[in-house]
Amino acid sequence: MQRIKKFFSEIFREMRKVSWPKRGELTRSTITVLSTVVFFAAFFAVLDLGISKLIRLILE
Repeated sequence: MQRIKKFFSEIFREMRKVSWPKRGELTRSTITVLSTVVFFAAFFAVLDLGISKLIRLILE
């Protein structure tokens, strides 16, 4: 039981040392990630559509 207590106290001690991002930095990072995901989703959707049409043209 003592080992478990020590384990959690060490976790809490380490968590206090973590440098958490500020609200503005977190917002900018979130926007960057979401816009990158949307861009690549659209890019691969268009690419997939183009390849599908090309294959249909070849097979017909």
